Amino acid sequence: MRPNIHPTYEPVVYQDRSTGDAFLTRSTATSRETIEWSDGRTYPLVRVDMSAYSHPFWTGATRVLDSAGQVEKFNRRYGRRR
Repeated sequence: MRPNIHPTYEPVVYQDRSTGDAFLTRSTATSRETIEWSDGRTYPLVRVDMSAYSHPFWTGATRVLDSAGQVEKFNRRYGRRR
């Protein structure tokens, strides 16, 4: 690898905006915001819209699909064809 061309790989805290949960990991992401972590050190804070704490796949939350309502909407829009 060529020296001095790669971004620094440092500890960063990612925080989920919807749940407020945060986790410490290493990343090349940077931020002007900082947060004091439970170990007493200050780390850059990167806020994300979705993480494993709020993603439906990981939380087990499912979306209810109203298929009957979709069929009625289609029939109203295009009419019943015979």
